[in-house]
Amino acid sequence: MFGSAVGAIYCFDSGFGSGQRAAGSRNEVCVGFALTWIDFAVIAAYFLLNIGIGLAYRSRASKSIDDYFVSGRSVPWWLAGTSMVATTFAADTPLAVTGMVARNGIAGNWLWWNFVFSGMMTVFLFARLWRRSGVLTDVEFAEIRYSGKPAAILRGFRAIYLGVPINCMVLGWVNLAMVKILVLLFGIGKEEAILVIFGIIGVTAFISTLSGLWGVLVTDLVQFVIKMGMTIVLAVYAVNAVGGISPLKEKLLAVDAARGILAGSTDSVLSFIPDLHSTWMPFIAFFAYLAVNWWASWYPGAEPGGGGYIAQRMLSAKDEKHSLLATLWFNIAHYAIRPWPWILIGLTTLILYPGLEDPETGYVKVMIEHLPPYLRGLMIASFLAAYMSTVSTQLNWGASYIVNDFYRRFLRPSESDKHYVFISQASTVLLTILAAAVTYVIDSISGAYQLLMAIGAGTGGVLLLRWYWWRINAWSEISAMVASLLVSVFLQHYLGWNSQTPDGFAYVLFWTVGITTVVWVSTTYLTSPEPDSILVSFYRRVRPETLGWRRIAALASEVKPKNDLGANLMDWAAGCALIFFALFGVGKVLLQEYALGSLLIAGAVAAAAFIYWDFNRRGWSTAVE
Repeated sequence: MFGSAVGAIYCFDSGFGSGQRAAGSRNEVCVGFALTWIDFAVIAAYFLLNIGIGLAYRSRASKSIDDYFVSGRSVPWWLAGTSMVATTFAADTPLAVTGMVARNGIAGNWLWWNFVFSGMMTVFLFARLWRRSGVLTDVEFAEIRYSGKPAAILRGFRAIYLGVPINCMVLGWVNLAMVKILVLLFGIGKEEAILVIFGIIGVTAFISTLSGLWGVLVTDLVQFVIKMGMTIVLAVYAVNAVGGISPLKEKLLAVDAARGILAGSTDSVLSFIPDLHSTWMPFIAFFAYLAVNWWASWYPGAEPGGGGYIAQRMLSAKDEKHSLLATLWFNIAHYAIRPWPWILIGLTTLILYPGLEDPETGYVKVMIEHLPPYLRGLMIASFLAAYMSTVSTQLNWGASYIVNDFYRRFLRPSESDKHYVFISQASTVLLTILAAAVTYVIDSISGAYQLLMAIGAGTGGVLLLRWYWWRINAWSEISAMVASLLVSVFLQHYLGWNSQTPDGFAYVLFWTVGITTVVWVSTTYLTSPEPDSILVSFYRRVRPETLGWRRIAALASEVKPKNDLGANLMDWAAGCALIFFALFGVGKVLLQEYALGSLLIAGAVAAAAFIYWDFNRRGWSTAVE
């Protein structure tokens, strides 16, 4: 009926291997993902749709560099927020969550759930400030907040550091994850999979180059609908494969019993809160996540106070209200809604594939063995959507640093918009080539990536307070970056502290943050403040809370912010409650604990109602009175 199938049965190691294997090996995974002409037609239609969007938005992106990188600052909240969600939904994300759940139960997600506190702080304390700043990139912020050579050095360094090595390494990891998925699906070798990836990257780069951020945003919307829809479909088939929710819970209790875990224990795979006596999340590690990690550590996509492509979406929003609503919608979808299909699939893999050597491969095995053949083309399209949405954002965002914060700032400051758009397109192509090269050698640079990431540990405090305290200067940020790198390297490479273990991670974090904070605060007081002209200009432009700007506020008495930090902190607390009540409420309902689930969802609705009432009462922006 569907035509002749294209595909075969392959057996290979569940680790990252290549080619066909002899059956019977200990870690063997056999796949039989055959595709019909209907599947290929669906995949082709998906690519044509994306290319069509790129062509449709070509004219908008070619007008100016603002149109190319921030869509003329005219993006509605729902599109900007959905793009954030789509970007953080990479091809490997469902596999990663499946692995967390298979290893440590539902509570394993606290490894990233702790960033709810940071995300909600971005919503209520920083989203409107970012939009008021009017910068094109978050790196440009350095030269509206600071002055002189230190500010220029900070901007130029961060532009190249984030735009090229960090960006290409992130792209390399994303590429490698997609390569692994292709190997699992079709049993091809790594080299063949990389060639396929290069073709997909080429299409993605073409769309991003052609249409700028507008094309990225609209394709993100389409891609999110496809990949979220198919993830939900896969979760339904996974649960049906074990007989439904009730049998799933019964079988998971048997899994707990086999591990010597009592029913109702916090160590159960169904527990939402980790057992603080467990080896994977002892109390000291959980405390580190909840009390320090979410605000003190920087890495791409989770910058304290917002940054990177999250800041890019806030800067592209129509106004302050849309900037706030975009980040609010992103956090609700990212934390409270999107994870549950992945979690359910992860739970089913404990029943369907007990003792799987690589738990992350369970997601792909469910797809291969339990998804109907007529949905396979759509499922592959969903993986492509997850992959392409992340790649397109990384390319556009990285090019914005190269062009706006290095090329235009230091090399060619007086060219036309048409020239900068052309250089932006060329930079996108360059990043595509570099990312492809990184993918070839990614296994050999994992240690270098961890070393580069160390520069962000402990810098969160200065990134947050630079908006709210006038005394911070460029040397504060520079010293924080240098100190965090040196301290982290010293602790891990010279003292031998292992940050890969839960206890080791906590102690490295505490000491790095503590020493880094002492260094940057001392540096702040030992160096001169920024000139009053720069500080007054920033204060008039951004209108931060007066509390930390009293001396500067006296020099710009015509600016009268509402000074509602207390109310914003209350909304932050309500926002965190909204996320966790909704997250746990949806989970309880899905697990058929309807009474508790309904009560938690009611709590989420109450928290949302409080936020809505408060902002209607005092206005959606803290504009000058």
